Amino acid sequence: MAEAGQVICVRSATPQESRYQLQEKLGQDASRQTWLAVDLGTQPQEQVVVKLLTLSPQVQWDECKLFEREAQVLKNLNHPRIPKYRDDFVLEQQPGSRFPWFGLVQSYVPGVSFQQLLDGGHRFCESQVEKIAVEILSILVYLHELDPPVLHRDIKPSNLIWGKDERVYLVDFGAVQDQAVLEGATFTVVGTYGYVPMEQFAGRAVPASDLYAVGATLIHLLTGTPPADLPYRDSRIQFADRVSVDLGFVNWIGKLTEPNVVQRLSTARQALDALKNRHALTPPLTSRKPTGSQIQIKKSANKIEIQIPRRGGKVFKLFYLIGLVTPFIWQLPQWVNLATTGLGYASILYIVPVLALLFVLFQTTVLAALRHTDLYFDREYFEIRWKLFGLCYWRRRGKTPLISRVYEEIVQQGSAPRGVTIEYSGKQKFTSSPLATVERHWLIQEINDWLRVK
Repeated sequence: MAEAGQVICVRSATPQESRYQLQEKLGQDASRQTWLAVDLGTQPQEQVVVKLLTLSPQVQWDECKLFEREAQVLKNLNHPRIPKYRDDFVLEQQPGSRFPWFGLVQSYVPGVSFQQLLDGGHRFCESQVEKIAVEILSILVYLHELDPPVLHRDIKPSNLIWGKDERVYLVDFGAVQDQAVLEGATFTVVGTYGYVPMEQFAGRAVPASDLYAVGATLIHLLTGTPPADLPYRDSRIQFADRVSVDLGFVNWIGKLTEPNVVQRLSTARQALDALKNRHALTPPLTSRKPTGSQIQIKKSANKIEIQIPRRGGKVFKLFYLIGLVTPFIWQLPQWVNLATTGLGYASILYIVPVLALLFVLFQTTVLAALRHTDLYFDREYFEIRWKLFGLCYWRRRGKTPLISRVYEEIVQQGSAPRGVTIEYSGKQKFTSSPLATVERHWLIQEINDWLRVK
């Protein structure tokens, strides 16, 4: 197709003849080439980017439309972080080619793409990624608030340039869509797997589709792993366990990458506001709550509160208890009378173990059936509270950083249902009310996920 050093002579939309000397190939696929070139028609000579599309019979009509649309959209864009349109042309005949070319010229942004930085082993810290996020979203505020909105539809590390001025630039508008999104309208499916949300695969892009791509890009920058190579749960990208960043920032990225577009942040301006208030965001439920469970969880970046209700299905134990202790209660006044009339210590010694038995039965039946447990964690302290009829009758407290693990304690097979055990300082253990197996596993996962991200 084209070669380095080749000079492209065109008579473009501008009155004068323009000449572009190709210097370095920046990208290529079956029908396209992107070149760094020099505009010989300017004084002093300036570097530009020349994109060439071969108009061969194999080129799809949609691809031609996208190329033309990119030129038309760039003509109307004026933002300091977007390359400026310079020229477009059609070359009917060129040496070494049997087919005409369509060309697009735009200003060159000196710098390096974020994909090149990732490929070179560069890793980004939280503050850097936050700054990058703000700059990308500021560009999207401009694009999405145009009339009609302009959707980029292919945001990813290779299309983001870290300029020599240490600013972020958004390039390659080859997938751009400049039509208003109307009900029933469908568009050409474009984008890169891993960065594209489900609705865009269905050919129905909206401004929130670009936000998903931003979130997926930020995940790539934080983890160093392409989002397509990360695990998914409930269609959500799982990355929190691979980074050490603030949970509020994790939750915010989760809101950008919600698989359901209705639950996702919908505009770039809204995303910027949410970033400022990220510690008030709740994380998405990445593990499904067991069907029928009445456990309530409130989770934010700074704290998690869990309410485990009483085991209402075990109330039949009360009736068992009543039948068991009624004879003892019936005789209790007589024993007290014997003890107080001085008929000997034998009666008192008889009453004490009976009362102890009643206390044990009360704990294992009434409390097990009617009490509920509250678990509270913040970044400094945690607390477990046992309540009966809404009143706290026992509690334990400790420092959250000293939690060794949260797990299911192994006991003999066939024993009573177990709760969630919190091991504290490697010595003390606190256990919640008994739980069904699926609830116990789900709750342990939720707590550990929150503790893991700090």
